[in-house]
Amino acid sequence: MGTTAEDVRQIALSLPDSSEKLAWGMPTFRVGGANGKNGKIFAALADDDTSIGVKCPKEDRDELIAAEPEKFFIRPGHDDNYAWLRVRLAAVEGAAELRSILADSWCQAAPKRLAEAHPELAGPGWRERVTEG
Repeated sequence: MGTTAEDVRQIALSLPDSSEKLAWGMPTFRVGGANGKNGKIFAALADDDTSIGVKCPKEDRDELIAAEPEKFFIRPGHDDNYAWLRVRLAAVEGAAELRSILADSWCQAAPKRLAEAHPELAGPGWRERVTEG
């Protein structure tokens, strides 16, 4: 099925208090901060628009990659020490799955009060669905 960089942009910017800012020559999506411009990054498009990086607890990454290696990966030597996971857009099964992935990452990066004001975004975690299936 697959999704695109434009799908990422539309969904990421639909999340509360989100903004887009270039960093390292790539579009990044942020939450919070003054006017949303200096907030915490919750997603970043790869420079070739084929994947995104999202926040993911390090303890969950190996299991996700093992469950769906065609979808999830890390870049060895670059992502090893960070709580991030990369997602191949072509393997994402539509807008609903992409929204779930982005919302989960948003919840991890959002200021506590903002995340608490939007409990609908926490929902059942996509990470749990992947590793249970």
